[in-house]
Amino acid sequence: MHSPRLRTAIFAGGVALTLGLTGCGLGATPQDGSGDSAGGNTLTIYTARDKGLADSVVADFVAANPDFEGNVEVLTLGAQEALERIRAEKTNPQGDIWWGGTSQQMQQAASDGVLSAAPQSVIDAVPAASRDADGLWVGEMKLAEVIVYNHDMLSAADAPKDWDDLIAPALNDQIAIRDVAASGTMRSIYSAMIDQRFDEAGSPEAGYDWLRALDANTKVYAANPTDLYLRLTRQEAAVTAWNLQDVMLQIEQQNAPYTAVVPTSGAPMLVDGVAKIADGPSSAGADAFLEFLLSEPTQTTLAETYFQIPSIELATEPSWLADLNLKEMDVDWSRVAENETAWIDYWATNIKGQN
Repeated sequence: MHSPRLRTAIFAGGVALTLGLTGCGLGATPQDGSGDSAGGNTLTIYTARDKGLADSVVADFVAANPDFEGNVEVLTLGAQEALERIRAEKTNPQGDIWWGGTSQQMQQAASDGVLSAAPQSVIDAVPAASRDADGLWVGEMKLAEVIVYNHDMLSAADAPKDWDDLIAPALNDQIAIRDVAASGTMRSIYSAMIDQRFDEAGSPEAGYDWLRALDANTKVYAANPTDLYLRLTRQEAAVTAWNLQDVMLQIEQQNAPYTAVVPTSGAPMLVDGVAKIADGPSSAGADAFLEFLLSEPTQTTLAETYFQIPSIELATEPSWLADLNLKEMDVDWSRVAENETAWIDYWATNIKGQN
């Protein structure tokens, strides 16, 4: 059944896109029994994913693998927070799975030696362009980064249509931003804006100038996604930038008064990954969870129910994705990976709250 709210939820260049939504449970075929025993250890998952989505996946993982009943713990963290925690625990790992982080963050962790290879069946299911060469992390999905506004505060005519509209005088004191340093989504959006303006001399200064103008229009930096949603819903700010999946979940599940705008110049498309933490307490549990999460039944249901753009190939593309016609921004993600830490550190020290 198609939700009426979703029929006007996304605008690309001001034109509404119709989304179809198929509701179903996260059922999946139970695993064959290999490597799926809890083994007396709790499977600990660090995740930046939506809590409702994560809880649903874990519940169905346990249903498919009953040996894990009562033996799965989920800790919700920002992607950057998860990376820093895993690094800090390197000599005494406490987690088994890191679920939800950009390819840049995942590759940093792989380089730091804190990740272990996924099962070969999982590696083989994910295209080479969406995973580490050695399978130390795999892309679970792609995230489209978009502009979002509260349609009770702004009309479609007055709402921003492209990234440069965010720095226009009309939006002064109208923007809320998730605190950038702790968020993989925001780090990637800000890095993409710098990359788009990277000049031939190899300087990020034009990108920094753009972020200064955005900072001047930013009313508040929200501490976490929940804080961001509350500020938009309570009309403390009218506009933000965030990932399409989480926005659509808020619209569908929380009746949020949001409209997502696919920017006319394109949306940065991030590979959002999952990885097994090296030497975690429940290695077999981590393997079983990865095999369940990257299976076609689970990914098909996530695509249909949770607006997920999967990395693995599905037999049938969900109708909402087929109709969306996303335009991808051309971003040099290799350059972003090399410079993201320096760029975001500079923003935090020299730009945030100073304009």
